[in-house]
Parts: sequence; structure tokens; C-alpha cells
Amino acid sequence: MLLKTFGWSFAVTALGLAAAAFYGGWEAFGVVAILSVLEISLSFDNAVVNAGILKKMNAFWQKIFLTIGVLIAVFGMRLVFPVVIVAVTAKIGPIEAVDLSFNEPERYQELVTDAHPAIAAFGGMFLLMIFLDFIFEERDIQWLRWIERPLAKLGKVDMLSVCIALIVLLVAAMTFATNAHQHGGGHADKAETVLLSGVAGLITYLIVGGLSGFFENKLEEEEEREHEAEEEAKRSGKKVSAVALAGKAAFFMFLYLEVLDASFSFDGVIGAFAITNEIVLMALGLGIGAMYVRSLTVYLVRQGTLDDYVYLEHGAHYAIGALAVLLLITIQYQINELITGFIGVALIGLSFWSSVRRNKALEAEGGEGSKEEVPSGV
Repeated sequence: MLLKTFGWSFAVTALGLAAAAFYGGWEAFGVVAILSVLEISLSFDNAVVNAGILKKMNAFWQKIFLTIGVLIAVFGMRLVFPVVIVAVTAKIGPIEAVDLSFNEPERYQELVTDAHPAIAAFGGMFLLMIFLDFIFEERDIQWLRWIERPLAKLGKVDMLSVCIALIVLLVAAMTFATNAHQHGGGHADKAETVLLSGVAGLITYLIVGGLSGFFENKLEEEEEREHEAEEEAKRSGKKVSAVALAGKAAFFMFLYLEVLDASFSFDGVIGAFAITNEIVLMALGLGIGAMYVRSLTVYLVRQGTLDDYVYLEHGAHYAIGALAVLLLITIQYQINELITGFIGVALIGLSFWSSVRRNKALEAEGGEGSKEEVPSGV
């Protein structure tokens, strides 16, 4: 069953890594491998969310999501979107951006380097908001309790994450402007661009979050109406159009899943810019990751197991937070892309190890005791 579920993902992984090695040697191979692991790890909670909703849908809508939905996620968000970001920030056409990346890599690298402060500010703010909203939320299962417990209490203050993100953005923009002025460089005028790009990243996050919340509320309303209609039909003895009701609810499920997929894809794409600026390597790494989202979703639906590794979600969000900070640092300073990727992978690997330890501790206790009582070991 494992090979049947992940067969296409394994095949795409092999082809993608081979293409990376052919394109740029072992260094490109390593970058794509890191991007793939990072995207797969960050997409784990995406697959969990997808599986939790997909199991409520009939076979038709499951097939629609796992074909059309994944097609949009792979080719739309993970292959086209990075090109669009480079094109917009470098103020060139998408086709020209791809052409330059292949035929004039030096010119392309120059344009991307020039546009990097704007990309880093936009992506850093988006990722930082994801991390802050996660870390300020009260949750039953905590990984690094000594950090998460006090921050969850602070999270009760309204709009705290937005305020902190804006303060971080102001500090980053002012530091960038001050350093540029002291060194007499021509980048002082870009401080305003950094500030505007960061605000745009914050707005984008709020819009995506608002749409996700809207569709989630619609989904809950449709499920409640469907349940009420079924209860009324049972009391009156009348038949209810279950197909129509299920179809309407499933349609909202599909829209909700697409919005969630877009938001998860977005943080993966933005995080990729912290590792590499090359469109080809980014597309290969993120494309491999997108295939595993589909496979993981199918696997979780078929197995019915969503909570085996409870700290992975925490590790993924800490990795997002680290990427956000590193992106904002790269506005002014250069950081080796392999180091950036390793930090994210290390955090996710550590959360996986903690999850395994927790599961072994639960097994040793015979499954007794609350999850909160089992130490994470971190």
C-alpha cells in the first residue's frame, strides 16, 4: 500500500533530483534535496488538514481535489508563483524572467539580487505572522513548554502578533536605511521599498487568513444545515435531497481546501527564497514537495491516523519562524542557503524525534495518562 500511495511521489523525487544534478551539479542536488525535505515537512500539517476534511467528502469530490486541486497547487502556486514574484519585484515579464534564468544567469542574478530586499521583506513578514499566530495560540499539546506556555498567555492580548510584526518590520527597514547611509551606498532609497513590501506581506497574510476563516464558517454552516435537514426528514418521514445538500457542502469544502492549499503553498514558496533564488531549483524542490502533499493526504485518509507525530506541526512552525527571521536578516546580510535550509530541517527533525519519544513513553505506560503529562524531551 505504501508503494501504491507514494509511488508517483518517489518517481518524481528521483527525476527531480537527477534533473537538479544535471542542471547544476552536486550543489544544485543538495539545494533541491533540502527544498524538498523542507516543503514536505512544512506540508505535513497541510496534509493533515486536507485529510480531516477530505474524509467527509464523497469519492467524486475527493477525486476533484486530488486531481484539479493538486494540479493548481503544483503548477500554479509552486511553479508559476515563484516566477511571478521575481517578475514583479524585478519589474520584468514572467517569460523574460524564465528566459533570463536560463540564457543570461548573470543578468538574472543581478536583477534578483537587486529585488531581494523587497522579496525578503514581503516573505519575512508573511512567514513571521504564521509563526506568531501559532505561538500565541493556546493549545493542549505543547512541545517547548517553557516557551509556549508564557507566550500563549501573552497571546490573549488582541492584535499582539500584528503589533510585533510591524515593530520587527520597522526595525529591519530602519537598520537597512541606516547601514546603507553609513556606507554611502545607493540602497538608502530602498528602505521605503522594504517597508512597503513588508506591509504588503502582512496584508496578504490577513487576506488569506480572512478567506480561510470565511470558507471555514461557510463549511460549518452548510454542515449544520445538512444535519438539521436530515433530522427534520427523519421526524417527518419525508425524503431529503442528500445529494444536493452534500454537493453544496462539498463545494464549500473544496473552496476552503483550495484557500488553505494556497496559503500553505505560499509559505513554502516564500521560504524557498531564503534558500535559493534560482527558479529552476525552486520549481524542482517545491514540485517534489507538492507531490508528497497529495500522497500524504491520500495515505492519512486511507489509514485514518492523523495524530501519530504530534510535535511535527510545532517543528514546522518553528522552522517557518526561523525562515522568517533569516529572510529579514538577508535584507542586509548574506547567509549561505545551505545553512538556512539546514536550520529548518534540523528543527523539523528534532520535533519528529520528540514525537517518537512521546509515542514510546505512551506505549510504555500502556497508553494511560494524559498527553500533557508525557515529556517531550526537548
